[in-house]
Amino acid sequence: MSEPVGWDVAEKVAVRIAGRDTFADSYHADSLASDFDEVTAEAESLVAEATGLISLSGPARARVTDRAGWVRANVASFRRMLAPLTERLGEKMSANTVAQSATRAVTGVEVGTLLGWMSTRVLGQYDLLIIDDETASEQDIVYYVGPNVLALEKRFAFPPREFRLWLALHEVTHRAQFTGIPWLREHFLSLVDASLGSVDPDPKRFVEALRRAVDEVRAGRNPLDEGGLVTLFATPDQKELLARIGGMMSLLEGHGDVTMDRAGADLIPSADRFSRVLRERRAQASKPAQVVQKLIGLEAKLKQYEQGEHFIAEVEAVGGPQLLARAWDGPEWLPTLAEIRRPASWIERVDGVVPRGATAAG
Repeated sequence: MSEPVGWDVAEKVAVRIAGRDTFADSYHADSLASDFDEVTAEAESLVAEATGLISLSGPARARVTDRAGWVRANVASFRRMLAPLTERLGEKMSANTVAQSATRAVTGVEVGTLLGWMSTRVLGQYDLLIIDDETASEQDIVYYVGPNVLALEKRFAFPPREFRLWLALHEVTHRAQFTGIPWLREHFLSLVDASLGSVDPDPKRFVEALRRAVDEVRAGRNPLDEGGLVTLFATPDQKELLARIGGMMSLLEGHGDVTMDRAGADLIPSADRFSRVLRERRAQASKPAQVVQKLIGLEAKLKQYEQGEHFIAEVEAVGGPQLLARAWDGPEWLPTLAEIRRPASWIERVDGVVPRGATAAG
């Protein structure tokens, strides 16, 4: 059975869109690998001290890559992540070789376009999605996109060592979450598989959903506010799954930002400036870029940071870090998206306490 996504096409398109930033050939790039090895190890120690989460997979491995390298790593991750959907779609299309060939080309271009654009923006990433013994050497890696890091440092005169440690703290916190909480990785991947595995692989339905999205936009409404393109195809049951994933990701992203701030408080004087510049950078994105951000759910992810941080602040105001740690006790204790937005409901569920003055997360 041939896959319905042309992954080879996606990689070629993405690499072409990514381009080759001039900083990829800069003499400054030579220092990145050793610097990120050092700051990643330092960040791991700081995160363990701040959170109590100790990786069960050994020390973190840093890898500095260019945009093309990031694209190739993420093509592999996307292929793994989308397998529950693409396998069934391929079976459904196998009888029509003409349609299959056309679909592979179109989907390859679409995925490649998204990855190519993302490669020009991303700075760091912890990759957890490839689960395959044959590719063990390519798993559990903290990536840093060197040309993008150097470009920001030069444009905004960021102190390189501070900025690199700041980036490392966030990505290493995510690694600590997924390798220090024994059940979290498997639970996350099971939710992703379940949500994609339940999608109706009818190509006509995808086209109809896209048309509805265009009609909504023309009417002045944004149909992608709550999680990107995947939400357009979701049934009520699938939306419940997406809400569970959204609640978990809000907690993890908020926890990542809070940990980054606390662990680096005495070591990164420029942290507030880094945060402000990156927020402004996102806000100043061009109109086409803003559309792409909505399609891939990036704007929803930005809400996750804010709501997750608010949730953590509310929980710790009532019971300190000890109460927040209840979320790591098992999948059933993770907050739902509704609980993220109303922390008092989660606190009452896990602690039997109704906090005074607790508010919703906007």
